[in-house]
Amino acid sequence: MINSIRAVRRSKNMTLEDVALRCDPPTTAQTIGRLETGTRSLSLAWMNRIAAALGVDSAELVRLPQDSALTITALLSAEGTQAPTRVEQAITARPTEDMLAVRVTSSIGDYRTGDEIWCRRIEGDWTSALNRDMLVPRPAGRFIFARLINVDGEKLHLLPLGTGQRQQVVTNPPWAAIATRLIRSL
Repeated sequence: MINSIRAVRRSKNMTLEDVALRCDPPTTAQTIGRLETGTRSLSLAWMNRIAAALGVDSAELVRLPQDSALTITALLSAEGTQAPTRVEQAITARPTEDMLAVRVTSSIGDYRTGDEIWCRRIEGDWTSALNRDMLVPRPAGRFIFARLINVDGEKLHLLPLGTGQRQQVVTNPPWAAIATRLIRSL
């Protein structure tokens, strides 16, 4: 069953352990994690227990496939990263609230034309993204998609994907998004 337990749990700033302890009777964080990811069957009884622990109605934990839509945030090409000129939807969607999508319009680095890169938005803790590809906003609706190679206080040192590119430094961005999933059509 497709569910949105994780999204609801995260929106309430609760850990798996928090939910597990609030269940009646209490359970383990591992069980809640398995129910969230679908590796364990989510019965109606479990859904009601988890909904009560989260303080929501059971219906809020069920998500239909058409309920999700992920909008393309940026377009990546050898010429750089640009904001799209029109609204585009990602190929498929099962995103969480903190996800962004980048569509590759011409091959660059390890990415091919037509790829979609899903990124998880983060704020402040840049060191967790070291040596990872990430999308960073720039002034005037521009973006940079590059690998984070160093964090120096509020400065992010980014290495663009193309060959022969020079390191870019972005000071104190409001947010960044770490590449977490590559969607590639075969």
